[in-house]
Amino acid sequence: MQHTTEDALYTLSNVDFEIGGKQLLHDISLSIGTGEVVGLIGHNGSGKTSLIRLLARLHQPTRGAIEFGGERLASWPHRSFAQQVAHLPQYTPATDGLLVRELVALGRYPWHGALGRFTAQDQRLVDEAMTWTDVAHYADRPVDSLSGGERQRVWLAMLIAQNSRCVLLDEPTSALDISHQLEVLGLVRKLCDERGMTAVIVLHDVNMATRFCTQLVSLRGGKLLMQTSPAETMRPDVLQAIYGVPMGVMTDAVSGHLIGFPR
Repeated sequence: MQHTTEDALYTLSNVDFEIGGKQLLHDISLSIGTGEVVGLIGHNGSGKTSLIRLLARLHQPTRGAIEFGGERLASWPHRSFAQQVAHLPQYTPATDGLLVRELVALGRYPWHGALGRFTAQDQRLVDEAMTWTDVAHYADRPVDSLSGGERQRVWLAMLIAQNSRCVLLDEPTSALDISHQLEVLGLVRKLCDERGMTAVIVLHDVNMATRFCTQLVSLRGGKLLMQTSPAETMRPDVLQAIYGVPMGVMTDAVSGHLIGFPR
C-alpha cells in the first residue's frame, strides 16, 4: 500500500545500501503511513535490520532518497530528529546501576539535553509512560534485577516517555517467551491505535506480525518483495515467495487468526 505524500511519515525512493563492499539493500521504494504498525519480515539476511538502521539514521543510503515528514532525512537537525523518532536496537545497552525510573527518564533527554532542567512536564510524561507499560510498581528497582519481559517493558516505557511520532523496534521480542511476546506487541499496537504513533518492527515470526501489524513489508535478499496487508500476506504462495520454503495457512478456530506453517 503506497501512501500519499500528505499521510506518509517515511518515503523511500530507489534506496540502495552498501557496507564493506557488500550490497545489503537493492532499489527499495516504499512509504510508511502515519499511525501504521509496520512489520518488517523475511528470512535471516534479508535486509530487515539494515532497513531499520537507515530509518533510524544510523547509516546513510548509498543511493536513493529517504524522507521523513516530507523532508530529506539527512536534513533533520540531530536533536529534532531524536525528538521525532525513538529507536530500540535488538541488543540494548548495559544499564549498570540504573533504576527503572532513571532509565525511563532518559527518554526525555532529546527534549532538555544534558544540562537542561527536568520539568514537571517531563516527570508527568515519565510517570505516564511507566503506567502505560505497567512498570510503575518497580520504579525504584535496578533494571538489571528484572526479567527479560519486564526489562523490555521498561525500554518501551523510555521510548514512550520520549513522546516521539515514531518508534523503530529491531526484534523486540526475540528473547521473550510467548506470553511476553504477546504482551509487548499488544502494547505497541495499543500505543499506535490510541496515541496515533507509528511503529516499524523487525519480526521473525510471521504469525505474530500478522496478528499485531497493520502492514507487512516483506524483504528477500535485500530486495522489497511486497508491501501488503496481513491478510494479503497470509497466502501459501506469498509466504513461499518470502521464506523460500513450501508454506501452508490455516485459520485458528477459536481466535480466527490466520496461521502460517511450513509444509
